[in-house]
Amino acid sequence: MTSRTAGFPPSPNPLPAGERACCIGIDVGGTKIAAGVVDMGTGTVRDKRVIPTRSERGGDAVLADVLALARDLIDTRHLTPDICIGLGVCELVSPCGDVTSDFTIAWKGVSVQAALSEIAPTVVEADVRAHALAEARFGAGTGFDPFVFASVGTGISACLVQGGAPFAGARGNALVLSTGPISVPVMHGPDDAEHTAWVRHVVEEYASGSGLVTRFGNAARAEDVFAAAQAGDARATHILTSAGKSLGSALGWLANVLDPAAIVIGGGLGTARGVYWDSLVCATREHIWAEDTRGLPIVQAALGADAGVIGAALTAHKAVTSGSLGVELRHP
Repeated sequence: MTSRTAGFPPSPNPLPAGERACCIGIDVGGTKIAAGVVDMGTGTVRDKRVIPTRSERGGDAVLADVLALARDLIDTRHLTPDICIGLGVCELVSPCGDVTSDFTIAWKGVSVQAALSEIAPTVVEADVRAHALAEARFGAGTGFDPFVFASVGTGISACLVQGGAPFAGARGNALVLSTGPISVPVMHGPDDAEHTAWVRHVVEEYASGSGLVTRFGNAARAEDVFAAAQAGDARATHILTSAGKSLGSALGWLANVLDPAAIVIGGGLGTARGVYWDSLVCATREHIWAEDTRGLPIVQAALGADAGVIGAALTAHKAVTSGSLGVELRHP
């Protein structure tokens, strides 16, 4: 098993102080949009802005907010026009940067990358891969190869990180962990196929932030369910415990398929403590078949709310250093 040292060093290969570049990172989630200027040598986020997503207004309104944030950051920092922008979005994103789903943000078929590129060279990526890249470079994934990163918030998604790079798949769709239904046959009589029923279970509807709110019924946010459980509400405690078990079964299956050195869990719920986390970890280990895999590290992400912004900026920086954007970074 890959080992690691404690302390999460800021970067395995930090840039010299006089040679640091910066990029803009923008993270578009189901609840909020966060943006900032990220130091590529340290991962430090400066001039951070956070606004509500309000996706119900439509894709054009969300995109207008994103463009305004990018312009504001460039103007505030007096950045040169060749600063690059990385955008992470909570949707499926193809290898060429096209948003190919509209589960939360109505950007399917919208030229998001082209619109931002009118401001500065831009790369669009799925948020879970951006988050995973940040944890691989600066956070809890440092020292683990390969590792699985799971993001648990309004929705749930995951990806494999190998050699420091998140795996996207042939079409950019290798992140759907808990959105698709799992159907399980339940027999009503012995060997009687005519009396077989199918139980449909969608982990995201059960264990995500939006799923917790729906299941509890008397909550505006997932945080309300956690607060109720902490106050002794037995129903809230049951909902969090069963949600953790449901997600743990999915993560255990993923560990069986990929055999990672570790599982890193981020997102708003992924970094929560209490019965949700405890049941998640326990269920994950229970569903791992191989005994020597069962004890793998299951750790919470280290970068907190800044992970998406940092990862989006890193994604753009990688594109610049590989030459695919055709620009050079100027040091601030």
